[in-house]
Formats: sequence, C-alpha cells, structure tokens
Amino acid sequence: MSSFFDTTTGIVPAMAALYGLLAATSLSVKVAARGAAPGMLSHQVNAWWRIFPVVSLALLTYPTGLHVLAYLIVLLAVLELEPYHPGGRNRFRLGAAAIVVVTAVAGRFTPLLPAALLCGAIVVMWLRCSRPQAAASIVTWASILATAAAMQLLIAYASLPFGAGRNLGWLFYLFILTALNDIGQFVAGKLFGRHKIAPTISPNKTWQGLMGGVVVSQIVSLVLGTYLSLAAPLTLAAWALLLSLAGFAGDLLFSAAKRHLSIKDFSQLIPGHGGILDRVDSLVLTAPLLYCLLRSIH
Repeated sequence: MSSFFDTTTGIVPAMAALYGLLAATSLSVKVAARGAAPGMLSHQVNAWWRIFPVVSLALLTYPTGLHVLAYLIVLLAVLELEPYHPGGRNRFRLGAAAIVVVTAVAGRFTPLLPAALLCGAIVVMWLRCSRPQAAASIVTWASILATAAAMQLLIAYASLPFGAGRNLGWLFYLFILTALNDIGQFVAGKLFGRHKIAPTISPNKTWQGLMGGVVVSQIVSLVLGTYLSLAAPLTLAAWALLLSLAGFAGDLLFSAAKRHLSIKDFSQLIPGHGGILDRVDSLVLTAPLLYCLLRSIH
C-alpha cells in the first residue's frame, strides 16, 4: 500500500501551507469579531478544522482511506435524506444499500457504468425538481444514486495509470480546487453579487459569484498543478474552467433538490455548512469530470 509519505509529489509541504492559511484566516476572523458572538463566517471557517483533517487522514492512508471516505460520505448522505423520503425507514435504507452495491459492482467492471448511472440520476433529479408535484421519493432516490455513483468514481482514482504518487497528487488537486472554488464563489457573491443566475432555485447564486470561483480556480489550478507537476499550464487552465463550472452545477443541482424538499440544508452536521451533501454537492460532479479528463489523456 502506498502511503501519503511515500510519494514524491510534494503534497506534504502544500498541505502544511494550507493549514497555515487556514490558521491565518481563523485568526483574522477572530480578531475582526473582537469578542462578539461567532457569526456565520466564524462557523464556516471553524468547520474547515473538522473537514480538512478528515480529508488529510484519507490521503494519509491512501488508498484505503479514500475508500473509507467515499463510503462514509454515502452513508451520511443516506442518513440525511432518510427523513425526507415518504416511505418507511427500513425500505429506504434497504434501497440505498442496493444502490451502493450496484454502483460498487458496476465500478468493478468499468467506471463507465457508474458514470452512466450518475448521468441518469442527474437527468432524473433535474427533471423532477423542476416539477413541484413530483414525488419526493424520486428526488431522494436520485440524490442517493448520484452521490453513490460519484463516490465510486472517486474510488476509481486509485486505479488511474499514472502511478500511486501522481494519482494521489490529482486527488489532492481535486479536493483543494473544489473546496476553494466553493469558497471563491461564496466570497465573491457576498462582496460583489448583483445579478442572480437562478433566483427560483438558489437566490444567492450570482454571476459575480460564479466568476469569482472561476478566477480562484484558475489561480489554484495553475499554482498547485504546476507545483505538483501534474500537467501543462494550458491544460490546467482549461480544466480549472471546466471544474469550476461543474462545481457550480453540482451546487445548483442539489439546491434544486433542497428547494423541492422544502429545506434549507440537508442537516446540521457541519455548523456553517449544513449537511454532508451541502458540502460535497460540488464534488459529486467535479470528481467524475476530472476522472474522465484524466482518462482522456491516457
């Protein structure tokens, strides 16, 4: 098993720098608050101290940790969606378990099968969420299928033909780019957001926020991708644009699901962020997209 410290990709210094950035951000927010009660921004920054170590541990124990993280996300997603399914609890859990097994078995044959299931789930979610009278059960089932299929493709990164070290580098790139794209969209939207993109689905989504995420993604992709020697600058720039748009689309897709289910957040698991699906909604699309891009160049 290749461990985190066996690689030569330089991830350890990059991760240390990110922890340093997070520490500096936490200190800045604390100083700005000046003893006031913690606000939403404080909760969001503090939540990263819970999220980042979990991702670090998954990388530290790669590839086993990647499997554990993927299935943990699916398990938490099932528990979050369970209250909104109109059927019985046992029926929902049994059906969710069947979905996980199907996507896992499909992934053992070829990642194209989970990719096809993901595309089907996305189409069903979008069509159903656009109809107020659509059954909530269909939305919850499609949400579970999309999450399970995406996480199966995340697991497939370990089988990419670039070698363990570079595969791990691409995973690190994926997690960081997806997270900072979300943050860039949020900050830019708060500071400059004027023109809404989909006010009936997600009133806080603006064109200015989207562009902020694109800019941040470009910077992160070029700096991190060049540092880790992952690809040429032109490739990194093009992929950053695609991943930023995919992250936005994933967020919008699950926002539509929440709107249909009449909820603001899937749960309160992560203060300031909501539930696990509120946190990984972008990853549900960015992980499969980057995987397909990587397969296309080999």
